[in-house]
Amino acid sequence: MSKQKSITSILTKTAENWPESNQNISPEILKIHRIHQHLQQNLTKVVERYGLQSADFSALETLRKEPPPHCLSATALSHSMLFSSGGLTKLLNRITNAGFIERVDNPQDKRGKLVQLTEKGKSLIGKVIVELHQQEQEKMAFLSKNEKTALNVLLNKILGEWE
Repeated sequence: MSKQKSITSILTKTAENWPESNQNISPEILKIHRIHQHLQQNLTKVVERYGLQSADFSALETLRKEPPPHCLSATALSHSMLFSSGGLTKLLNRITNAGFIERVDNPQDKRGKLVQLTEKGKSLIGKVIVELHQQEQEKMAFLSKNEKTALNVLLNKILGEWE
Protein backbone atom coordinates (compact mmCIF):
# COMPACT_ATOMS: atom_id res chain seq x y z
CA MET A 1 0.00 0.00 0.00
CA SER A 2 1.42 3.39 -0.94
CA LYS A 3 1.84 6.05 1.72
CA GLN A 4 -0.85 8.29 0.25
CA LYS A 5 -3.37 5.43 0.13
CA SER A 6 -2.66 4.79 3.78
CA ILE A 7 -3.59 8.38 4.67
CA THR A 8 -6.63 8.09 2.43
CA SER A 9 -7.55 4.85 4.15
CA ILE A 10 -7.31 6.49 7.56
CA LEU A 11 -9.52 9.35 6.43
CA THR A 12 -12.05 7.00 4.79
CA LYS A 13 -12.27 4.70 7.81
CA THR A 14 -12.65 7.65 10.13
CA ALA A 15 -15.46 9.10 8.02
CA GLU A 16 -17.23 5.76 7.83
CA ASN A 17 -16.76 4.53 11.38
CA TRP A 18 -16.21 7.58 13.56
CA PRO A 19 -18.12 10.46 11.98
CA GLU A 20 -17.92 12.68 15.07
CA SER A 21 -14.11 12.55 14.88
CA ASN A 22 -14.13 13.06 11.12
CA GLN A 23 -15.73 16.49 11.48
CA ASN A 24 -12.50 17.97 12.86
CA ILE A 25 -9.80 15.73 11.40
CA SER A 26 -6.89 17.48 9.69
CA PRO A 27 -5.47 15.54 6.74
CA GLU A 28 -2.48 17.89 6.72
CA ILE A 29 -1.59 16.90 10.31
CA LEU A 30 -1.71 13.22 9.35
CA LYS A 31 0.62 13.98 6.45
CA ILE A 32 3.02 15.91 8.69
CA HIS A 33 3.10 12.90 11.04
CA ARG A 34 3.86 10.60 8.09
CA ILE A 35 6.67 12.86 6.86
CA HIS A 36 8.07 12.92 10.40
CA GLN A 37 8.10 9.11 10.45
CA HIS A 38 10.01 9.02 7.16
CA LEU A 39 12.52 11.59 8.38
CA GLN A 40 13.08 9.66 11.62
CA GLN A 41 13.54 6.37 9.73
CA ASN A 42 16.05 8.01 7.41
CA LEU A 43 17.95 9.56 10.32
CA THR A 44 18.08 6.22 12.12
CA LYS A 45 19.43 4.45 9.01
CA VAL A 46 22.15 7.04 8.46
CA VAL A 47 23.35 7.26 12.07
CA GLU A 48 23.34 3.49 12.53
CA ARG A 49 25.77 3.18 9.60
CA TYR A 50 28.19 5.16 11.77
CA GLY A 51 27.52 3.08 14.88
CA LEU A 52 25.47 5.80 16.53
CA GLN A 53 22.03 6.00 18.04
CA SER A 54 19.70 8.91 17.26
CA ALA A 55 20.34 10.40 20.71
CA ASP A 56 24.12 10.22 20.11
CA PHE A 57 23.65 12.12 16.87
CA SER A 58 21.49 14.70 18.61
CA ALA A 59 24.11 15.36 21.30
CA LEU A 60 27.00 15.58 18.83
CA GLU A 61 25.03 17.78 16.46
CA THR A 62 23.95 20.07 19.31
CA LEU A 63 27.55 20.46 20.51
CA ARG A 64 28.85 21.03 16.97
CA LYS A 65 26.53 24.01 16.56
CA GLU A 66 28.15 25.72 19.55
CA PRO A 67 31.11 28.01 18.90
CA PRO A 68 34.58 26.51 19.43
CA PRO A 69 35.52 24.69 21.57
CA HIS A 70 32.01 23.22 21.04
CA CYS A 71 30.99 22.66 24.63
CA LEU A 72 28.02 23.08 26.94
CA SER A 73 27.16 22.20 30.46
CA ALA A 74 25.29 18.93 30.81
CA THR A 75 22.25 20.94 31.91
CA ALA A 76 22.34 23.18 28.83
CA LEU A 77 22.81 20.15 26.59
CA SER A 78 19.94 18.39 28.34
CA HIS A 79 17.61 21.38 27.87
CA SER A 80 18.44 21.78 24.20
CA MET A 81 17.96 18.04 23.59
CA LEU A 82 14.88 17.61 25.81
CA PHE A 83 16.37 14.58 27.59
CA SER A 84 16.02 13.78 31.25
CA SER A 85 19.25 14.03 33.19
CA GLY A 86 19.17 10.25 33.83
CA GLY A 87 18.92 9.52 30.11
CA LEU A 88 21.59 12.09 29.39
CA THR A 89 24.05 10.51 31.82
CA LYS A 90 23.82 7.16 30.02
CA LEU A 91 24.17 8.91 26.66
CA LEU A 92 27.18 10.95 27.79
CA ASN A 93 28.89 7.85 29.15
CA ARG A 94 28.35 6.04 25.84
CA ILE A 95 29.73 8.82 23.62
CA THR A 96 32.56 9.57 26.07
CA ASN A 97 33.63 5.92 25.93
CA ALA A 98 33.52 6.11 22.13
CA GLY A 99 35.85 9.13 22.22
CA PHE A 100 33.37 11.60 20.68
CA ILE A 101 33.17 13.92 23.70
CA GLU A 102 35.16 14.62 26.82
CA ARG A 103 34.26 16.12 30.17
CA VAL A 104 36.34 19.21 30.94
CA ASP A 105 36.49 21.51 33.95
CA ASN A 106 34.05 24.38 33.92
CA PRO A 107 36.07 27.57 34.46
CA GLN A 108 32.96 29.33 35.79
CA ASP A 109 31.92 26.59 38.21
CA LYS A 110 34.73 24.57 39.73
CA ARG A 111 32.23 21.96 40.93
CA GLY A 112 30.92 21.22 37.45
CA LYS A 113 32.14 19.81 34.19
CA LEU A 114 31.42 20.82 30.62
CA VAL A 115 30.68 18.44 27.78
CA GLN A 116 33.08 19.14 24.92
CA LEU A 117 33.15 17.71 21.42
CA THR A 118 36.46 16.00 20.58
CA GLU A 119 38.15 16.17 17.19
CA LYS A 120 37.01 12.57 16.63
CA GLY A 121 33.41 13.59 17.44
CA LYS A 122 33.65 16.69 15.26
CA SER A 123 34.95 14.64 12.34
CA LEU A 124 32.24 12.02 12.74
CA ILE A 125 29.34 14.45 13.04
CA GLY A 126 30.68 16.26 9.97
CA LYS A 127 30.46 13.05 7.92
CA VAL A 128 27.06 12.07 9.28
CA ILE A 129 25.50 15.48 8.70
CA VAL A 130 26.77 15.65 5.10
CA GLU A 131 25.24 12.25 4.30
CA LEU A 132 22.00 13.10 6.06
CA HIS A 133 21.66 16.46 4.28
CA GLN A 134 22.44 14.88 0.90
CA GLN A 135 19.68 12.33 1.36
CA GLU A 136 17.21 14.96 2.51
CA GLN A 137 18.07 17.19 -0.46
CA GLU A 138 17.53 14.29 -2.84
CA LYS A 139 14.07 13.72 -1.38
CA MET A 140 13.20 17.41 -1.68
CA ALA A 141 14.67 17.91 -5.17
CA PHE A 142 11.29 17.48 -6.87
CA LEU A 143 10.11 20.78 -5.38
CA SER A 144 10.92 24.01 -7.19
CA LYS A 145 12.60 26.88 -5.37
CA ASN A 146 9.26 28.72 -5.22
CA GLU A 147 7.52 25.62 -3.80
CA LYS A 148 10.18 25.27 -1.13
CA THR A 149 9.77 28.93 -0.21
CA ALA A 150 5.99 28.56 -0.01
CA LEU A 151 6.33 25.38 2.05
CA ASN A 152 8.69 27.12 4.48
CA VAL A 153 6.28 30.04 4.86
CA LEU A 154 3.42 27.66 5.65
CA LEU A 155 5.48 25.52 8.03
CA ASN A 156 6.67 28.66 9.86
CA LYS A 157 3.06 29.76 10.20
CA ILE A 158 2.07 26.36 11.64
CA LEU A 159 5.07 26.27 14.00
CA GLY A 160 4.25 29.80 15.12
CA GLU A 161 1.06 28.48 16.69
CA TRP A 162 3.06 26.13 18.95
CA GLU A 163 6.31 27.98 19.58
